[in-house]
Amino acid sequence: MPTYRDEVVVLRTHKLGEADRIVTMLSRRHGKLRAVAKGVRRTSSRFGARLEPFMVADVQLYQGRSLDIVQQAESLGTYGAEIAADYDRYTAASAMVETADRLNEAETTPQQYLLLVGGLRALSRGEHASRAVLDSYLLRVMSLSGWAPGLHECARCAAAGPHEWFVAQLGGMVCASCAPAGSARVHPDTGAQLRALLAGEWEVVDAATPASAGAASGLVAAYAQWHLERGIRSLSHVSTLQSPRPEGIR
Repeated sequence: MPTYRDEVVVLRTHKLGEADRIVTMLSRRHGKLRAVAKGVRRTSSRFGARLEPFMVADVQLYQGRSLDIVQQAESLGTYGAEIAADYDRYTAASAMVETADRLNEAETTPQQYLLLVGGLRALSRGEHASRAVLDSYLLRVMSLSGWAPGLHECARCAAAGPHEWFVAQLGGMVCASCAPAGSARVHPDTGAQLRALLAGEWEVVDAATPASAGAASGLVAAYAQWHLERGIRSLSHVSTLQSPRPEGIR
C-alpha cells in the first residue's frame, strides 16, 4: 500500500485501545484525514506531543483500508502549549478547529488550511484579542466555503449600502425594504467592525469598543451557526467571556 506526506493541523484526537489514538487532521492537500497513531500514548512515543490538538506537523502516512496510519511526524508549528495555557485562547482555538472539522466533511482547499494555521499562530502569540481572532476566522472561512456574508450591499437585493439590519438567514446586511420584522438593527460601529474582521484590518479591529466588538461577535456566531446548520459547541464557552454587555445592536 502507498505512503504519502502532507502538512496537517491536528483538530482532535480519540483514544483507541490501550496505547493508540485516532487523530483527525486538516491537511493542506488531502482535505480532512483520520489516521491511527500507534503507541502514541506511551511515554516512549517518538511523536506523541506532535499530534496533539492545535499542533501543525509534517506527517507521513501509510494508506490503510479503513484508516490510514501515521508513520512519521515532524513539528512545523508548536502552538498547543501556548494556547492551552490561556483559557480565552483555548476556547477560541477549540471553536476554530471544531468549525474546520464541520466545514471539511467534503472537499477542502489549501486556503482553508492556511487560514486555520494563521489563526492558531496568532492565538498562540497573543497578537490580538482571542475572540477577535476567532470572529475573523469564522467570517473568512465561511467566505472561502462559499458563504461570504454581504456586508456592503444588501445581501438580498444588492442595493448599495451601508445598511443597518443584519439577517443571518438572508446572508448578512440587508436594506430596510428587505429586512423582515424583528431583524437586528446594527449600530454603524458594529457594521464597521464586521467589515474589518472580514478584511483582516487589525488596526480597526483592535481599536473597537467592547460594545461594538461584543455585538459583532454575536452576529458572527449567529451567521456561522446558521450556515453550518447546527451549533458550534465550543462557542458556548467562548460566549461567556463577553464581559461588557454588547450595546452595538439597537
